[in-house]
Amino acid sequence: MDHHAILATVKQRNPHEPEFIQAAEEVILSVFPALEKNPEYIRLKILDRMLEPERLISFRVTWMDDKGEVQVNRGYRVQMNSAIGPYKGGLRFHPSVTPSVLKFLAFEQVFKNALTGIPMGGGKGGTDFDPKGKSDNEVMRFCQAFMAELARHIGHRLDVPAGDIGAGGREIGYLFGAYKKIKNEFTGILTGKGIGWGGSLIRTEATGYGLIYFAENMLQNTGTSIKGKKCLVSGSGNVAQYAIEKIIHLGGTAVSASDSNGFIYDDAGFTQDKLEFLKELKNKRRGRIKEYAEKFKGVEYREINSTADHNPLWAIKADCAFPCATQNEVHPADANALVKNGVKLLCEGANMPTSPEAINILLDNGVMYAPGKASNAGGVATSGLEMTQNYMGSSWPTEEVDKKLHAIMKNIHDTCLSAAKEYGKAGNYMVGANIAGFLKVAKAMHAQGVL
Repeated sequence: MDHHAILATVKQRNPHEPEFIQAAEEVILSVFPALEKNPEYIRLKILDRMLEPERLISFRVTWMDDKGEVQVNRGYRVQMNSAIGPYKGGLRFHPSVTPSVLKFLAFEQVFKNALTGIPMGGGKGGTDFDPKGKSDNEVMRFCQAFMAELARHIGHRLDVPAGDIGAGGREIGYLFGAYKKIKNEFTGILTGKGIGWGGSLIRTEATGYGLIYFAENMLQNTGTSIKGKKCLVSGSGNVAQYAIEKIIHLGGTAVSASDSNGFIYDDAGFTQDKLEFLKELKNKRRGRIKEYAEKFKGVEYREINSTADHNPLWAIKADCAFPCATQNEVHPADANALVKNGVKLLCEGANMPTSPEAINILLDNGVMYAPGKASNAGGVATSGLEMTQNYMGSSWPTEEVDKKLHAIMKNIHDTCLSAAKEYGKAGNYMVGANIAGFLKVAKAMHAQGVL
């Protein structure tokens, strides 16, 4: 069986799931050399089995808003693969959530988690509920209704969810409280918890920090560093905020941030004070990025047309690009603009933010490209460290967690390069990440029999 046949089967079985098909196609094309080297994996249909979730749970979530009106949402959990550990992956609260989006995220999560070196399988979940514009009480009632169903499908040695887009510290708190009430036990069932009730230091910062640690490893591998580099960042949520913070720490200059309405360009670059304003704006007041441009002089704000085939943010002259917003935000026109304006590195902070065509343009023009399953694995890696602390009933200091995160990101970087070189694609982080993650999961599946 060749890769065309596997891909044709995926398209036939998932006809209305473009995000999942896109993620599957990238992996299938990347890992086929590893399959040819291990014909036993083809005979046992290891990749075919990886492409099918072990379990896909869909449920109704009914709750009451502040006006006393009944609201109905959809909830999901995709338990993709548990060959190397309990299912692990976030819960996304956003109107765009569909089974296709969650299956692609869960599939990516399998490889991402395998790369961390921590024993975690892959899963993802969420709901089409939108926390924006809802009161704290409405969010609490929704989370309690959501967990009333989800609780029967998860467990601290079975499936450990975390936050994702729309599910931050507030939502994790409500979900954890609901689970504790339902099960009458205090276990590390969720990661991203608050400090003092099972959370890990550095978890909030981990995805953004890890992203920049990974980029720094890439740059150091070519004899340079992020110091003095002009960096484009999209998004303004957790990942973008802490990516900007670590860029500042390492002497780079972050000049942009965005939300669903538009983006700001601050040529002078973010300072820690400006970043604190952004955090307060987004995390506490839940305001719009436009307010940043109104607050600070010399800052340009431009609206974004979400249906356009390009984003003017990526047309700004810079050295490094860090898409940290959402999937498929970097189009072919954007990739051409990045190449034209001298960007030498694109490191994904979001999951699958770069379209396949755009990735090819970047690689063909010598831009160093890191896929999210490698470069944004710092968040789930630290979730794994949080799980470890919960199992042990202890809490590690900031320095220890940060040191472990730094080491994990370097190990992922080196693992990707090593696998890419072994399979004749030296320097290709995408192929290296896919093959290294695939082989780890494949070996476990092979050892455990046909299940």
